Amino acid sequence: MNALATQENPGHIASWYAATANDKTVRPSLDEAIEADVCIIGAGFTGISAALELAEKGMSVVVLESERIGFGASGRNGGQIVNGYSRDFDTLERRFGPDTARKLALMSREGGDIIRSRVAKYSIECDLRYGGFFAAFTTRQLRELDTIKKSCESYDIDGLEMVGKADIGRYVSSHRYVGGMIDTRGGHIHPLNLVLGEARAAEAFGVRIFENSRALSIDLSGKLPVVSTAGGRVESRYLLVCGNAYLGKLLPKITERMMPVSSQVMVTEVLDPALLDRMLPANYCVEDANYVLDYYRRTSDNRLLYGGGIGYGGQDPANLTCIIRPNMIKTFPELAKTRIEYAWSGNFALTLTRIPHVGKLSDTVYFSHGDSGHGVTTTHLLGKILGEAVAGQADRFDIWASLPSLPFPGGRAFRVPLTALGAWWYGLRDRLGV
Repeated sequence: MNALATQENPGHIASWYAATANDKTVRPSLDEAIEADVCIIGAGFTGISAALELAEKGMSVVVLESERIGFGASGRNGGQIVNGYSRDFDTLERRFGPDTARKLALMSREGGDIIRSRVAKYSIECDLRYGGFFAAFTTRQLRELDTIKKSCESYDIDGLEMVGKADIGRYVSSHRYVGGMIDTRGGHIHPLNLVLGEARAAEAFGVRIFENSRALSIDLSGKLPVVSTAGGRVESRYLLVCGNAYLGKLLPKITERMMPVSSQVMVTEVLDPALLDRMLPANYCVEDANYVLDYYRRTSDNRLLYGGGIGYGGQDPANLTCIIRPNMIKTFPELAKTRIEYAWSGNFALTLTRIPHVGKLSDTVYFSHGDSGHGVTTTHLLGKILGEAVAGQADRFDIWASLPSLPFPGGRAFRVPLTALGAWWYGLRDRLGV
């Protein structure tokens, strides 16, 4: 993994998040045969959210992580609490019908609520801030945001407000935008510290988390699923597969329905707080309305975190900042000479439908993956729902599991070029403003 910083947290990529993590403790690797009510593969947001939900219900839980807690997208993302899904409610209604769309809409803000609730309940220090701004480059994008707002209101979702050109400066000081929309129930966090705090809370309930313990095989031939690692094995009543884009080749039935997609993030040197006050007066996180979008926010130590770019199949550019640094300077010309101190990339899991793929491989094996760019909130929601299902409350799980999921056309050989071609078309529309 390319990065511009010196490694400061063993086992993690060299990111600003890893350097400023509150907890750098390395958990032990699994080196024995153990039993549990539930075994979870993956110590990211989905897996840890499910583990905490189950532990609160009194179940014994073991989590197997191939690297470190939050090693994947959960500890590398932009740290933005963006509510909803990667497809709007009108699209969901056309695909799945009004009844299912309304049920999904009712859950769409729960992920952010779960984050805020756990931060308060377990005193998690993760720099939680409120408010998000969606920035429009064109009047077409502004109309689309207004349509989304009205659609949300038709599903009884509040907290969204349109912003005209005259008021943009209240949220972001840039000449690039013609308006936008704020979400008062959005916000931003230090994602690695969030998942580490949730992991600590789960461990207080007795959850055992093993790092550097990659699941090498899953045996479903017996009465109970058995997961084997290089050093041990876990036999459990239930198995939750939450590896997302970092699952590898373990379960082809899952991985054929998702594609790893990389995004790049960089963090500036420490800036003058007064400059940041001018650039982002409300301390909201910002993302633009382009198909291949940029996102940015202020950090707790007065830097600008700026992300964007996209690499289908998880491929990165040779220079991690070659795309996003010029965009940052277009947005904030005053940062033209600003030094970049950290730069990294990470993969998220994309589905063909852009809706998470949730389901069961057997009566005892559950999975959730493919949050498609909305993972901070959706993983928390779906982790909780996985926990509910295992505990016998499967109504909400069944809604998600009923949604159709499709393999990428062209299989593994052609899914990247075909998806990239579609992205090129939408990116061209963004550049032309049509």
